[in-house]
Amino acid sequence: MYHVIAAAPAGAPFPGLYVAPAELAEQMQALKHAGWHAVTLDQMAAYWRSGVPLGAGRPIVVSFDNGYQSQFTQALPILRRLGWVGEENLQLTGLPPSQGGIGQQEIRGLLSAGWELDTQGFSHADLISLDATQLHYEVAVARGVLQQRFHIPVNWFCYPSGHYDPTVVAAVRAAGYTGSTTVVPGWAHPGDDRYRLHRLRVLGGTTGPQLLALLAGVRQDPPSPSAYGGA
Repeated sequence: MYHVIAAAPAGAPFPGLYVAPAELAEQMQALKHAGWHAVTLDQMAAYWRSGVPLGAGRPIVVSFDNGYQSQFTQALPILRRLGWVGEENLQLTGLPPSQGGIGQQEIRGLLSAGWELDTQGFSHADLISLDATQLHYEVAVARGVLQQRFHIPVNWFCYPSGHYDPTVVAAVRAAGYTGSTTVVPGWAHPGDDRYRLHRLRVLGGTTGPQLLALLAGVRQDPPSPSAYGGA
């Protein structure tokens, strides 16, 4: 799980969410050399559902949250050099392009490069705090807008800040999503609840070898979901 692909500016409130392009490139190279290759969530689900091959090596989903312009300008070329694709979890009312947000033409550029587009809803709201109408808007209406705008399925939801509860999960199911992703560190397995899939946040300053160590560590000793707001 990535956010801004840039060096953190002075005074940034969440500097760990900034991964410099050189760091991302090193991390992706380390993954490739260790036998990994990037796939989409739809490809993963097709393999789980009916055994559609994912290719040689070990598959991994590289996801990018919120919709920052640097995901197009920096992450796309890095992954494309490896022949890899990414997973874009778009916040529909995110930053405008003038403030570092991604534009519709750039989203279309990601799609044409084989990336998958999914969503975090309209406004990165705390879904647990919403009433039924607001929750439907953030989950179901957001999906419909993206489907109409880009003519794609939008099969996966990403819980903003990892906040969800049974009511939120039910809304995601009702909206027709295949599943959803959390911020709980860990691995996704075929037998897991598809609406509570784990991911691993990658922070700024992480080297390639450190990323490989993180992957190995979270597989061997995953933390409790309750520590990450996953009711």
